[in-house]
Amino acid sequence: MSDAGPLDLAAVEVVIPNLKRRYSGVTAVNRTIAPLIARRCAAVWFGPDRPDGIAGLSAMDLLRLRFRRPTGRPTRIWQARRNSEMLMGLVLKLLGWRLTLIFVSAGQRRKTAYTRFLIRRMDAVIATSAVSASFVDRASTVIHHGVDLDLYQPPPDRAASFAETGLPGKYGIGTFGRVRRQKGSDLFVEAMCRLLPKYPDFTAVIMGHVSVENRAFVDTLKSRIEAAGLSERIVFLGERPIEEAPLWYRRISIYVFASRVEGFGLTLLEAMAAGDAVIATRAGAAELVIDDGDTGFLAPVDDVEALTAAIEPMMRDPGRIATIGESARARVAKDFSRDREADEIVGVYRAVWDETTKA
Repeated sequence: MSDAGPLDLAAVEVVIPNLKRRYSGVTAVNRTIAPLIARRCAAVWFGPDRPDGIAGLSAMDLLRLRFRRPTGRPTRIWQARRNSEMLMGLVLKLLGWRLTLIFVSAGQRRKTAYTRFLIRRMDAVIATSAVSASFVDRASTVIHHGVDLDLYQPPPDRAASFAETGLPGKYGIGTFGRVRRQKGSDLFVEAMCRLLPKYPDFTAVIMGHVSVENRAFVDTLKSRIEAAGLSERIVFLGERPIEEAPLWYRRISIYVFASRVEGFGLTLLEAMAAGDAVIATRAGAAELVIDDGDTGFLAPVDDVEALTAAIEPMMRDPGRIATIGESARARVAKDFSRDREADEIVGVYRAVWDETTKA
C-alpha cells in the first residue's frame, strides 16, 4: 500500500492512530515503527505527524471502514498507545466497526482506575518491558523498542560534526526530550553547572519542547545557569524539526538520560546507536539496555551527586568515549533493532487474528 493514490479500504488490516496534536515521545515511537509495520501488512496511519512509508487514513475513510469488511482477515487491528486511542477504538467497536483492539504500554507506574478500565477491554496488550508488563495487571506480550540503525549512526568525524555547530569547545554533551522535571532537566543543568567550569572543552545542549506549564521551571534553570556564568556553554536549542534529531546525536559525544520517571526511554537507544557515551539514571529501560561500565553508565534516580559522579569520568578522559560508544552501538544492533520489533508486533497481530478466526 503506497502513500499516493486512492486507498483500498477493503485491504486495510491495521490502523495505527495518533491522536495527540503536540509532538511527543509516544508519537516519535509510533513514527519510528509504523512504516516497518506497513511493509509487513496493510497498515495505515490515522492522525497528525504521519511519517513517510505508511498511507494516511482520513476521517471520512475511517467512517467508510464501518461498511467495508477487511479482505482475508476476520477483523482489523486498532493499535493504541494512549487512553484517548483506546477509548476511540472501544467506541468504534461498539458502533459496529470490525476491530480487534491492541494496547501498547510503556509506562512504569501504577495505572489510574480509568486507564485500567480501558486496558481490561482491550483484546491484547503489548508491553515494552517486563517492568511495564508488571503494571498492566493482565496478560501481555513483552516486545522491546527498537531503533533505526541506518538513521542513527556515528558520524565519520565527530569533532568536525560538533565544530559545525559553532558552539564553544571541542565536545558536546546533551539531553533531549521535553524540558521538565520528570525528565530530570534540572538534574542535568545542576550537573553541568558543577562540571563545565572544570572541563572547558565541553558545551552542553538541551533540546526539546517547553510547554506553557513548564516555562517557570525553565526560567529557574536559566537563572541557575546565568548565576554560574555558563549561559554560553549550556544552550537551550528549543524544539527542533524531527529530522534534526539524528544530526544532534552525531554532534554530541556524551548523552545524559536523567529521567526521574520514564516509560521506556527511546532516546537511550538513539544515542547508543549514534555511538554516544550514555550516562543514565535507572529509570525506564535503562538497566535493561545498558551494561554499567561497558555500554554506558548508570546512576540512581533523582540523585544529582551520583549523576555528576557518573558523568565526570567521560569528561575527564574523552579518549574513552569512542570505545564506550562502539560497545553501545553493538549492544543496540544485537538486541534492539527496529526490524526485530516490527516482526514481533506483527506476530502478535497474527496470533490475535488466528484466535479470532477460531472463535
